Amino acid sequence: MFGLPKGSLEEATIRLFAKAGWNIRKSSRSYKPSFDDSELEGRFVRSQEISRYVDHGFFDVGLCGYDWVVENGSDVVEVCDLVYSRASNCSSYWVLAVPEGSDIKTVEDLQGKRVATEVVNLTRKFLADKGVEAEIEFSWGATEVKVPDMVDAIVDLTETGNSLRANNLRIVDTLLKTNTKLIANKKSWEDPFKRQKIENIAMMLEAALEAADKVGLKLNAPKSNLDEILEILPALRNPTVNRLSDECWLAVEVILSEKDVRDIIPKLKDMGAEGIIEYPLNKVVY
Repeated sequence: MFGLPKGSLEEATIRLFAKAGWNIRKSSRSYKPSFDDSELEGRFVRSQEISRYVDHGFFDVGLCGYDWVVENGSDVVEVCDLVYSRASNCSSYWVLAVPEGSDIKTVEDLQGKRVATEVVNLTRKFLADKGVEAEIEFSWGATEVKVPDMVDAIVDLTETGNSLRANNLRIVDTLLKTNTKLIANKKSWEDPFKRQKIENIAMMLEAALEAADKVGLKLNAPKSNLDEILEILPALRNPTVNRLSDECWLAVEVILSEKDVRDIIPKLKDMGAEGIIEYPLNKVVY
């Protein structure tokens, strides 16, 4: 039984699973996905709740943010990190922020103040560790609009800080770095069949993410220029080099970052390479 995040991560998760080899289908009003794998069932629920249901055993495995594992105090197996979000493959941060003109410069300045956040437990522990007593209230969202009129500070989630800056907010401190994790119920993890299935899924999901910004490159290279060509080809390991029927030419194949291709292909052409082919990748397994 698989817990899948509903909401902002939903479509990104479905795309990731498709790239990893599992097609997930659901109607717009259904919370029960259909897998093209008879060994899998699942539910779409809010990411904030998944770790609790994994901990309690309703889900054998789930995908949710590490922040909610911490916030809920869930006792689960952290199988692997899967760094992806709705718009990018970057980690996010829970940060303490105040208005640009606020007198609050450090965490200690929050003594006796009011803070709004979705992660009440995380914020309470963070302030307690700093020896600060403040009133912490739960926020249902749109937390940025509550300062300075309703609260003195907020703890909010950000990837780049752009939204905070757009709302004239200044980051005072960072509470937690977070990203999506694959987590498992401890009892399920002890079951050999379920553990093997979970590990296989983890490997394929990681492989799909690893391939996200990489491409394959094939080319025919003149044997006389091979050393020069190999010097400019960054590879996961060593490039694959095979002989062709013409002894003066070699076939070269390599995996590299997609952003590097725009600079490398012109250089390869200048070095005499021919038949250069770039192709997308679905998975990269180390």
